[in-house]
Amino acid sequence: MHSTDSHPTYFQLQRHLRLLIDQYLSNDHLLDRLQDLPLQFTNPQPRPWQPIDWHAIERQQIVGIDPDVFLAILVGAIDTEAPIRQYTQTSRQYLETLHPQLARFVGGTIAADGTLLEPGLWEKEERQHTPALLKIYTQLAGEKPTPTPHEARSYQPSDNPRLDLYRHGLHRVATEYGATCLYLWLMAHTTGALRSVLEELTQDEVNHMTKFWGFGIWAYPETSPLHLCRTLLQTTKGTPTYNRDRSSLIGTLHRMTGVLHWQAWSWTNRVTFAFTCTYTLKHLLGWSNRLTTEYLDGLFGEKREE
Repeated sequence: MHSTDSHPTYFQLQRHLRLLIDQYLSNDHLLDRLQDLPLQFTNPQPRPWQPIDWHAIERQQIVGIDPDVFLAILVGAIDTEAPIRQYTQTSRQYLETLHPQLARFVGGTIAADGTLLEPGLWEKEERQHTPALLKIYTQLAGEKPTPTPHEARSYQPSDNPRLDLYRHGLHRVATEYGATCLYLWLMAHTTGALRSVLEELTQDEVNHMTKFWGFGIWAYPETSPLHLCRTLLQTTKGTPTYNRDRSSLIGTLHRMTGVLHWQAWSWTNRVTFAFTCTYTLKHLLGWSNRLTTEYLDGLFGEKREE
């Protein structure tokens, strides 16, 4: 899509989104990102970003979205990305007794008194996102935003740590999936340096979503669509509403529509975002169906914590 296409049609956007999703969620790429996880357990290396010309970012690089709506979406993304330390430490607490390697990948190394000695790789990569989004906003708006960071859900264990981790894992995958869809969708609506930043964010989110998704399939081989739906209903207490103290896929999506100012989106914006979410999920499901027990055991070992 060229920068002159300031008002692309729905079909132009859909075609562009399809090409992006086919590229960033190809089976080969998702397999590569999952196979990278055991390597990061032993030798964690943050994924380097390509150089960004921040001063080259300008409003004319926004395509097919009202600039004020685009800025509102950025503020919502900033608010969601900001409490990364809280996210990582909550996830670490759910993981550390069952899967200590993934706990270190997510939450880093912790001293006996609970002091964080070194952040995990997930945090090192994700903590670049809020500063990047702040730079984009400031460059586009000419002023800094006034963020209201989302309050992260706290660690709430029960007498069933494996089920606790499963429910928390659903929420974690949901947030990474939502971020992947959002940044892919924004990529299709931007050009130039602005698009380059969103491409880096997209690559990070696809990388993390793939790792968590694949590891979860290995850790919970009994998972089926029916089991997933039952857990979702239990997690939301049978109601499709947002409750901050419960991990919920439905709650996550419900909150996203609020913080991203969905009510201000155009009809085309809403339909193309819905297409992004469904086509991305189609790719993920097709890929995950190819992940055999033998393949996953080869990556992560045969022993599972019950």
